[in-house]
Order: sequence, then C-alpha cells, then structure tokens
Amino acid sequence: MPDYTARRTMMVDTQVRPSDVTEFTIIDAMLRIPRELFVPSDKTEFAYIDEQVVLEDGRVLLDPRLFAKMLEVLDLTKTDLVLDIGCGFGYSSAVIARIVEAVVALEEDDTMLREAETLLSDQGADNVVLQSGALDQGAKDLGPYDAIILQGGVETLPDQVLAQLKDGGRIACLFMKGPVGSVKIGYKLDGAVSWRFAFNGAAPVLAGFEAKPEFVL
Repeated sequence: MPDYTARRTMMVDTQVRPSDVTEFTIIDAMLRIPRELFVPSDKTEFAYIDEQVVLEDGRVLLDPRLFAKMLEVLDLTKTDLVLDIGCGFGYSSAVIARIVEAVVALEEDDTMLREAETLLSDQGADNVVLQSGALDQGAKDLGPYDAIILQGGVETLPDQVLAQLKDGGRIACLFMKGPVGSVKIGYKLDGAVSWRFAFNGAAPVLAGFEAKPEFVL
C-alpha cells in the first residue's frame, strides 16, 4: 500500500514550501489532511502530484501549490468565517477548517456533496457547514463572510457573491483569460472591492462564472 503520509510530506516540502508559503497553519493543515481520500477512488495515485486532479464534470481539485498560495495571500485568521465556493469532495474545506473559526462549504453537485459530508465528518471537521446550491449564488443566508475563496477559475464574478463579503473582508479569485489566468485578492472597503495581483495560475472556469457573450449588431 502506498505511503501517503510520506507523499503528503513530500508534497509540502517540494511543492508548497518552495512556493513562498510560510504560514505554519497552512503547512500544518496540509500535512494533516489526507488528500488521497478527497479524490475519486481511481485517482488516489495522483492525489499528491503537482497538477490538478479531475473530479466530476470538468471540475478539478486545485494543485497543491496553487491552493496553498491562495490561502497564504488571503491571510486567514482563527476568527474568520470563510465561504469556500466549489468545495468538491471537501478537501479545501477540511484544510481551511483547521485554520479558521468556521467554513461554509458550497457545492452544487449532489454526489460530491454527499461524499464531502461523510469525509469531513470522518476528519472531525465539525466547524464546516455544507451548503447545497448554485455556486454563482453563494450562500447568502449564512454570511456575510470575512473571506471567500473559489476552487476554480472565473471569467466574471457575480455581484451577489461580492455582496456576501463583509466590509473589511477579502476574496481570492483566479481570473482566467483563455488558457492563462492570474490570482487576485479583492479587499472590500466601504462597500467597494479593490483588487491586487498576487500570482499567475490556471484552472477550469466554474459553472456560472463564465464571461457573458457580448451582443454585436
């Protein structure tokens, strides 16, 4: 049987730390959460590679480097309430739950949502609240949020998602333009969000976050 603990350590030592991720809580969480459990059973062998792992219907588990760097630039704290949009089988929420006070894990795929419920319970992540619903609608009833993170790319960000961010909160988004993208952090102040570039990355665009086609006469 593969030594997943050793693979987890190697993932952190060769992918996460060299990517300027220094926050202990992130490193500790990624060392502790068994990533291999949060992918389809036929993909466990690929759980720790430096690539995205395909989940269902075009959805992916972000590669460890990209995910860890997004958490680092979000600057999460123990008192934060975080909205995790597109949690898939729950890996991202399990990691974030070890860093913050509480996580709302939003997923629209019923199969992944049911599996996430079991997996998160098995990991003792009792500060994660699973929410079923369209990703582009967010989870308004449980907000507002100190931080929001999206587990996939976006071309456009719906106003209703930004509206769920607290004043003083921040949001991490991977904005895609064709095959390339950039992670930006948005800071909300007095109701307006200002963005700053963090680093480059790429991932499939989440359903509901595609650019709207322009009408041309």
